Formats: sequence, C-alpha cells, structure tokens
Amino acid sequence: MILLIPFSFMTDAKTEQGKNNIISRNNPYLASIRENILLTKEGSEKETRHIVIDIKGSGITYQVGDSLGVFPSNPPYIVEKIFQLQSLDPEELVNYQNTKISLREFLSKHVVLTRVTKKFLQLLSQKISSASQRKRLEEILGQEKELEAYLWGKDYLDFFEEYPEVSFSSNELVASLGRMVPRLYSIASSPLMFPDEVHLTVAVIRFKLSGRMRYGNATGFLSRFAKIGIKEIPVYNQPAKHFHLPEDPSANIIMIGPGTGIAPFRAFLQHRMMAGHWGKNWLFFGEQHQSTDFLYKEELLDWLKKGVLTKLDTAFSRDQSYKIYVQHRMKESAAELWHWIQNGAYIYVCGDAKHMAKDVHQSLIDIARDTGGMSQEEAQHYVNVVLSKEQKRYRKDVY
Repeated sequence: MILLIPFSFMTDAKTEQGKNNIISRNNPYLASIRENILLTKEGSEKETRHIVIDIKGSGITYQVGDSLGVFPSNPPYIVEKIFQLQSLDPEELVNYQNTKISLREFLSKHVVLTRVTKKFLQLLSQKISSASQRKRLEEILGQEKELEAYLWGKDYLDFFEEYPEVSFSSNELVASLGRMVPRLYSIASSPLMFPDEVHLTVAVIRFKLSGRMRYGNATGFLSRFAKIGIKEIPVYNQPAKHFHLPEDPSANIIMIGPGTGIAPFRAFLQHRMMAGHWGKNWLFFGEQHQSTDFLYKEELLDWLKKGVLTKLDTAFSRDQSYKIYVQHRMKESAAELWHWIQNGAYIYVCGDAKHMAKDVHQSLIDIARDTGGMSQEEAQHYVNVVLSKEQKRYRKDVY
C-alpha cells in the first residue's frame, strides 16, 4: 500500500531515536536500508524491489497487515542544481515550523521538488520578463486540465533551467513549494520471522523526460538515493484498522494481491507458518509476465510444496494474446471459491483500487449470483453487507 498523509515532523536534529519516546508520525525513527534487491528479472517492463529496513533497537513494533510510513528525501542532484542555478547559499537559515533550519535541509527533506505547485507557477509568471511567455503561462494556469498536462513529469529543475533569468529568494521558495508527505507501504514481513526488520515491496516509478531520468519521490529515494547502512530514513509504523489476520488459527483465508499487492500476503504466510496456524491459505497473484515479473516466486513455490500455501493461482496478463487477470482466475475456480467462502473463509484484497479492486469486487458478486444461486440484489447484499460489514470477512487494503 502506498498513501500520502500530512507531513509535520520536525528536523532530523530534533528527531528522537525511540529510546524514551514512542515512535510515531510526529516522532519517526531514523532507520537504514539493510538490503535492496531487484525482484523483477531482465527484460521486465517494470522495476520492483525488495527493500529491507533495519529497525533494530528502534522500539518499533508492528503486526502483519500494518504499513510502514516513510519520509523520503529529494534527489541530491536536483537540490544541488537548484543552488547553482539560483545562486542560493545552502547554509542560509530559513524559518520552518517555528524553528530555523538550513536551506539545504529544507530543500532536501521538507518540500517536494519532483512535483510543481500551482502557487510556484503563479509566482514564476509574475517574474518572467517576456510578455508572450508570461501570457502563455497565465493562460495555462487558468485551465486545470491543460495545467495538469503541462506539469506532468516536470520538476522544479525544469523551470529553473527554462527561465534562468528568474531568481527566487529563499523566503519565496519556503512559501511556494509543496510540503513533503510520507508514503505508506504495506509491510511484507512478519515480526515473528524478522523482529528487527521491516520488508517492503516497492514498484519503482521511473521514466525519461527531456533527456533526463525522473523517479517517484519515495520510490526513487528507496531504490536509488538512500544508501545501505546509513541511518537517513525517517520511518514509523501505521497500524491497520481492519486488515489483520483472523484471530482463529484454524480459519481459512483467500488472498488476492496482484503486483505489489502481494506484500501483506507474504507477511501473512510468514506469520501463519511461524505461529503454527493450521487454516488453509489460497493466494491469487497476477503480473505481466511469468518469466520476469513473478514476485517472490521461489518463496511461494516452496510454501506451496510445504503446504504453508494451500493453493496458488497466477494470472500473467501478457503471456498470451488475450489479457488474463486475477478476477478471471477467480471465476475459473468459482465453485471451490464459493465453497471456501460458505465455510467461513476470510477474503483479503490488496493493490490497485481504481481497476483491480473494483473488478475483484464485481467478480465476487458474480460468483455469489451464478454459483451461489442468488439474485443480483441478493448477491450484492451478501458481498457489500453480509461479508463486508456484518461478518467482517471481506477486508481490503487498496490504494
């Protein structure tokens, strides 16, 4: 899971390391990366990484189903180039959250430099000397859709390079740049197996624009810029409200997690194995290609062989001329899936909310109608109300 929430913790110099204070969003722990492993194989269209965060001695505790909040830093080359182009002093002190910090720390850790704000563009338009350029920018600012398309993929460096004659004071930057927000990542490990670590499954956002590589703020930081063994990553645990394993160790669970949605289910399987749970575990996993994108393949097949994983259904969408997704595999196993559900199995869904989760939800309704013999209205009520709200056996972590 990846979510954005308000950013409010103070400077790193004031961040406690968890010895006397409870770690939280406002009091994160400075952690380091222990491992950074590429999960996807050569030839994949994607880059997905297994990131191991060292939390030994932090006091952080977590349960499977929880998420790790990560505060990223901006790419160093962007920060340094801005200093150069704007002739700013990196050691100049600026006011931020009732304290003074260096401009370097402010630009590195407290604002987002990879996504440009409308407020900055409005200020920029006032400073542009060319009347035609100023008018064009003002026209774009007046049209939300055009503005969104114009800003796609751009960072502040693009504008400082395009308008080298324009200069900003440190106070103007403090006032016009968007604040940094932490990202929430579903935890991919169990504390029973890894008490001093938190594992993350990170899909790296990367693309080339105007001859320069661009990265997602958090995914670029974790995959490229954070150094192994250096305590420079402010983190905290974000407990899940409803996305935990059943208390009953004999309960069966159905896990639907394509792509990085597999993360919490890796944790679930580790936990059930370590805790000696004897309920059955059925996983639906999907990605583009089996040869390059089968995340945690060796682990999953080993768990299947050992019986930790009862059933494993995979959907590799681009390995054939027509697309196959997890919801198609669900319908292929409709009779058995319905049998599991009718016998008390819990259903978990993790991943993309916009398409996948909606398709899986509709498939559950279709299975209740077609296999369960319900009317359309009864099937909808069963999935939307009975499973979700009354019995609380249908749990989602979607984003």
